[in-house]
Amino acid sequence: MTLVTLADQDWIDRVGPVPGIEMIPWDLTGPCPRADEVELVVAPYTLSADGFERLAELPRLRAFQLLSAGYEHAIPFVPEGASLLNARGVHAAGTSELALTLTLAAQRGVPWMLEGHREQHWQDKHFEPGLADQRVLVVGYGDIGQAIVRRLQAFEPEITVVASRAREGDDLVERVHGIDELDALVPRQDVIILIVPHTDATDRLVDADFLASMREGALLVNVARGRVVDTDALVAATRSGHVRAALDVVDPEPLPDGHPLWSTPGVLIAPHVGGLAHGFWRRASDLVRRQLHHIASGEPFDNVVEIAR
Repeated sequence: MTLVTLADQDWIDRVGPVPGIEMIPWDLTGPCPRADEVELVVAPYTLSADGFERLAELPRLRAFQLLSAGYEHAIPFVPEGASLLNARGVHAAGTSELALTLTLAAQRGVPWMLEGHREQHWQDKHFEPGLADQRVLVVGYGDIGQAIVRRLQAFEPEITVVASRAREGDDLVERVHGIDELDALVPRQDVIILIVPHTDATDRLVDADFLASMREGALLVNVARGRVVDTDALVAATRSGHVRAALDVVDPEPLPDGHPLWSTPGVLIAPHVGGLAHGFWRRASDLVRRQLHHIASGEPFDNVVEIAR
């Protein structure tokens, strides 16, 4: 039997029995039970690296499965010879839903509506940008980026996408632009949606110059990672009224009470809930079950992250 750990008994019950696999609960806090036998660890659903250093105590570890799409925080802790697996595909629906929710809320004035509701006051009507015929740039065109584009299409904007390198399009877009084309693309956009991983190349990708080049009144939507955006520059750009922002991720996170972003007009903030939709449970359980079948049968894992050693 291959020994595998999951965060708790609830996760074990969700995944259900898999031939050739024994599952035990371990949430990475405290020593791992039967550490000498464990071959695969499924992390708790968290974006922190708490407890990851304990992976070094598992001599037979073959793979470490994250339940997040992001994996940068785990790379330093994966022992030599073990594979790092992320949850690509699990969060595409939930995160893309929230990207559209934030975009539509900002583009149709939902915060203004809620203000009137709280004040019990019928406000004067006015036009809002909406999404139809707007120019939308999606920066990041992996699994979640594609899911965002697929949902955007129903609202009839003009969509442009950017990835790390230019390439031919697919069934959703005619062309994928390279990130080196951003300088030319950004000034044309009404909405820019960020869904890139946080790497050295994307750290503070959205800085003061990027924000200054955006169209007056354009909307920046961040469902990527907080550190992709320079927060001080964003505060300045939104305070001036030059741009608006809808953010599921921020830097620092959690955003401290009293931080200027909370009170800046034109800024909508969600507390990093992109993946927290009920569909997560089935999709994550299905992924873990597939990985357990793979390890039991000696097949390659899905979603292996390439780590430069």
